[in-house]
Amino acid sequence: MSPLDIQLVNRKIKLIEEDLSRLSEFKNITFSKYAADEMTQLSVERLLERIIGRLIDINYHVLKEKHNVLPKDYFESFVKMAEVDEVEEQLTKALAQSVGLRNILAHEYDAVDPAKIHAAIPLALIQIPQYLIQISEKL
Repeated sequence: MSPLDIQLVNRKIKLIEEDLSRLSEFKNITFSKYAADEMTQLSVERLLERIIGRLIDINYHVLKEKHNVLPKDYFESFVKMAEVDEVEEQLTKALAQSVGLRNILAHEYDAVDPAKIHAAIPLALIQIPQYLIQISEKL
């Protein structure tokens, strides 16, 4: 087990916060405007994909280096973060659902449901900062 790289975690947190700031520009967009603007959809999708990917990176690093735990998949990385008491369970359960969204965004663009992506914006803006705070408090 190598030591936890706090600089790496903090860098990922900073990048997530920057993308959350960009995502917040879309927090009040109506679904009809969102659905009618392909560039907005692409921007939101890419921001969410990057944010979720970086959360997964943090999970894997913290679990491996701090707890010597290697989750079997991305979903389990969130579950394990609660099990090792890094993040509260209710929040990890909510964010674990984002893994499916990330996989669709990364691999199955034809299956993207604009309504689900639009609904994910306010959830991400509320839940992810809470997650980052809890991670930071444990560093």
